[in-house]
Order: sequence, then structure tokens, then C-alpha cells
Amino acid sequence: MNQKKAESKELLPETLEPGQEEEVKRMLYQEVNKARKEWEWAYMVFQEAVGQDNIDVAIYTLEAAERRYQIELKKAKQANVRWNAFQYSSYFE
Repeated sequence: MNQKKAESKELLPETLEPGQEEEVKRMLYQEVNKARKEWEWAYMVFQEAVGQDNIDVAIYTLEAAERRYQIELKKAKQANVRWNAFQYSSYFE
């Protein structure tokens, strides 16, 4: 079994009860959105930072937020989260 499939199984084990897979995917989708919002906020703070110390802190914060966003996107991709399904509520019906 290749590594991607093994990682995906870690996120979505075969022992999930019916309906749990959608719940896990919903949580991943929400984490991606939360990480994106944090990244957008960090970018805004960076754009408005004044003074070398504030700029340095803003850079570190922005880099951390960007990395977290990348990690959450990777998790969602490995779990085969279908974005349109969440955006248009088909998982929630």
C-alpha cells in the first residue's frame, strides 16, 4: 500500500460508524477554513506592521499561519474532502 493511502486511512479508519466519516470530513473542512482565516488575519497584520520588531513578529506569525493552513489542506486532501459538498450542504442534508 502506498504512503498516501496509509496516511488517509489514519485520518479515516475503516472502523468508523456510519455517518462518522462525514463528521470527520466536516471537521477537516472547518479546520481548513479556520486556518485560512487565521492566515488572512496574519497577512493583514503584516501589511499594517510598523517598526522592525512588529514586522519581525508579523513575519513569524504569518509564516506559522501559512504553514498551518498548508497542513490542514494536506489533511483534507488525504481524506478526500469534497469542497463543493460542504459549500452546497450536501453532506449536511
